Amino acid sequence: MTADHGIHTIDTGFVRPRFDAAYLLVENGRGAFIDCGTNHSLPRMLGALETAGLQPAQVDWLILTHVHLDHAGGAGELMARLPNARLVVHPRGARHMIDPSKLWAGASAVYGEAVMEKNYGHLRPIPAERVVQADDGHVVELAGRPLQCLDTPGHARHHIAIHDRQANVCFTGDVFGLSYREFDTTKGPFILPTTSPVQFDPEALHASIERLVALHPEAMYPTHYGRVEDVERLAGDLHTQIDAMVGIARATDGRPDRHAALLEALTDLYAGRAAAHGWTGGREALHTLLVMDIELNAQGLEVWLDQTRQ
Repeated sequence: MTADHGIHTIDTGFVRPRFDAAYLLVENGRGAFIDCGTNHSLPRMLGALETAGLQPAQVDWLILTHVHLDHAGGAGELMARLPNARLVVHPRGARHMIDPSKLWAGASAVYGEAVMEKNYGHLRPIPAERVVQADDGHVVELAGRPLQCLDTPGHARHHIAIHDRQANVCFTGDVFGLSYREFDTTKGPFILPTTSPVQFDPEALHASIERLVALHPEAMYPTHYGRVEDVERLAGDLHTQIDAMVGIARATDGRPDRHAALLEALTDLYAGRAAAHGWTGGREALHTLLVMDIELNAQGLEVWLDQTRQ
């Protein structure tokens, strides 16, 4: 965990090392978390406070980019240990933090109760009076440091990104894609979009990426994983791949083996781009690292295809 402008990157421990990040911002003895991982991440979140020299009572905010469980599953348990903090979330996500039963039921329908308990732990409700709904442009003040919340749909309709004007960086959740450090080469970071179900919207995602780039940030902090620079190149890579993924989805639509065909074509797309980026690990190693993301991207594209016909 390192600090730059008081920004601490926390490995939440979800799935594998350097897969899922949360962030701690420290300003004049006060703290704000951005995302929090799962319930199992709680010791790491509290440990980050200790490393930064803060007590739980010095945390003013927990800001969620969105309420998918790898970002927000541990919010209730963490908030229960932060006596002075308030939770900041998109208006569409607030009700799921106050009463997470539908969020739990929806995810359990996909993954099963046993997997949910193992991977995430039970979701703890957050009192409504501690929840702040962040409309587009809402500014969170951290000891005088403005953190602006921007409505950034495309990955999810309840997604915000946070522009830290002081550091001139954005905390992007999943809207600025996935960039795992295992794929870094001499050309810099490798990136790919995430379309996980059920609210992928390619046009909205293009627009959200452009909105963030227009701020001219020095760096982005995606949840998966850590600080990345060379923002304009990465944005271009995302735009190209979003269009390619949409093209793949349309080409496989109507096939009886649509899901399998999508998985194969997406793996080919990412493997080819990683090789062109100078990554020498090969297709099989790439698939091992990205198998969960490729599966979720395929599902997200399929839900989008089916919705476009309604």
